Amino acid sequence: MNDILVLYYSRHGATRELALAIAQGIDSIAGMQARVRTVPPVSTVCEATQSDIPADGPPYAELRDLEECAGLALGSPTRFGNMAASLKYFLDGTTPQWLSGALAGKPACVFTSTGSLHGGQESTLLSMMLPLLHHGMLMLGIPYTESVLTTTLTGGTPYGASHYARADSAAQGISADEKTLAVALGARLARTAAQLGSAR
Repeated sequence: MNDILVLYYSRHGATRELALAIAQGIDSIAGMQARVRTVPPVSTVCEATQSDIPADGPPYAELRDLEECAGLALGSPTRFGNMAASLKYFLDGTTPQWLSGALAGKPACVFTSTGSLHGGQESTLLSMMLPLLHHGMLMLGIPYTESVLTTTLTGGTPYGASHYARADSAAQGISADEKTLAVALGARLARTAAQLGSAR
């Protein structure tokens, strides 16, 4: 296996940008490739259905994507200090993979975007780690050997990649520092997956 699953939910595009930067880091490691997937929004109307194919962007994730991956990068915008309901809904359906141990021993990382500086980046990242730890995954963060982590004035935490989406910067996208840290996290995830794969 050499696919690393980059699984995310994005409402306004910033989390998607982080996902693509992490994918870039994964693809930079020889023998590894990113498999980018998203999840549909959760409808507030019980009768509403979502198309099986998104209008744009990557395909929707299937449970087999988890089973086939050598590692996982999981991303969500912050919703009151927690992951978005759409991502949680998908994870709540992974009991068969938990029972079979499909993700046990695989490396994982998390990433997020918040609308304000103190909008819950770190609590969201920590909340996304919990189901992955229950799956037996090996959590990776961003070490302080990444010098940008100590100088960034935007997003970036040791718990995972992040984006601070100021109200006046929606059109600007992720910052150079945020992209650097996301690429570094993706590369670290892929290197770790490759090392673990060679040890088996």
